[in-house]
Amino acid sequence: MTQLTPVLTENWDRPDAFTLSGYGDYSAARTALGTDPDRLIQTVKDSGLRGRGGAGFPTGLKWGFIPQGDGKAHYLVVNADESEPGTCKDIPLMMANPHVLIEGVLITAYAIRANHAFIYVRGEVLHVIRRLQAAVREAYEAGYLGSNIFGTGFDLELVVHSGAGAYICGEETALLDSLEGYRGQPRLKPPFPAVAGLYACPTVINNVESIASVPSIVANGAGWFAGMGTEKSKGFGIFSLSGHVTNPGQFEAPLGITLRELLDMAGGMRGGKRLKFWTPGGSSTPIFTEEHLDVPLDFESVGAAGSMLGTRALQIFDETTCVLRAVLRWTEFYAHESCGKCTPCREGTYWLKQILRRLEKGQGTEEDISTITDLADNILGRSFCALGDGAASPIHSSVKYFRDEYLKHFELGHCPFDPAASTLWGAGK
Repeated sequence: MTQLTPVLTENWDRPDAFTLSGYGDYSAARTALGTDPDRLIQTVKDSGLRGRGGAGFPTGLKWGFIPQGDGKAHYLVVNADESEPGTCKDIPLMMANPHVLIEGVLITAYAIRANHAFIYVRGEVLHVIRRLQAAVREAYEAGYLGSNIFGTGFDLELVVHSGAGAYICGEETALLDSLEGYRGQPRLKPPFPAVAGLYACPTVINNVESIASVPSIVANGAGWFAGMGTEKSKGFGIFSLSGHVTNPGQFEAPLGITLRELLDMAGGMRGGKRLKFWTPGGSSTPIFTEEHLDVPLDFESVGAAGSMLGTRALQIFDETTCVLRAVLRWTEFYAHESCGKCTPCREGTYWLKQILRRLEKGQGTEEDISTITDLADNILGRSFCALGDGAASPIHSSVKYFRDEYLKHFELGHCPFDPAASTLWGAGK
């Protein structure tokens, strides 16, 4: 498998790609609004589309959970609060092709019988917010949003909502609290959002890429989408390569492609260095090493190898990188972004940060390695939401693959990769 499948990224290089004239006339939405909503949900189920925000839950199945004939308002919320270290696919997608997202929102809202939709965007990306707002305005002016869309009698109001820059709001129930005007903290489940979500009404929450994939499925058919990818991980996705590669960027390819193939397309490792470790799905997923270069990047294969596909944020680190320093930086992020609601995450990430700082300076002991793994064990599966689990992942995996590097820090009394040191242990210098 060496072929890219540009669908969402096909027109990113066009100067007018973000405008309505450069995008098109919402032909997929016109088709969808002339179709029975239940048939649309079944089409998405048949396509095999799974959530592109990290969890990989079947999108059509999630839509099908919305109760019908309940007499309540239904809501669609697009989770565009992309903020995990290394994850960088939704922001460029909204910047370069906002109308594919808006068309996907229109189709999805019609399918779940929702007349109000929200795109919750991370507040720091002001340029993206402005572009989305301009695209929404174009859609309203063209009659693609608002009342009696395409003369079908279907109404949809779409709001672009700017968040305040909290990583926890990427968790779907914390996002709902924030959208309602409260402090963003995860809710106890059940009830799940499909039953009691925004304003205690049935709500579908999907990632940007999930919703943006819907128009192409409607236009080309479920079989077309299901014909790409693997048996259980169907379709295409955007793989974000960053770090020590010659040409970092976005590569849209079928699920099941390998990092070795993606690295070849990206021109290989920067400066001819050797790959040391990498993340298959962002900083919250257990790290992989060079031995995992040929693991198919689909949900099942990555899981079987001991990690998670997540958001397909492939952070690449070469042989000159201190793994302990990288894990420390990720842990500092999670400690800072913990909402503080539950003790395992609030206290656990704080103490992980303190011990890792000591270890990174070469002032720790071998007992500290046992302590951080014990801490990670007490966070994993015991925190209120997945933020705690994400914080524990790089701890366990880095100790598993690079325990000798942890030991070397306090054996030398400093970081082996410290430029001030006379030698760079493990760097071949």
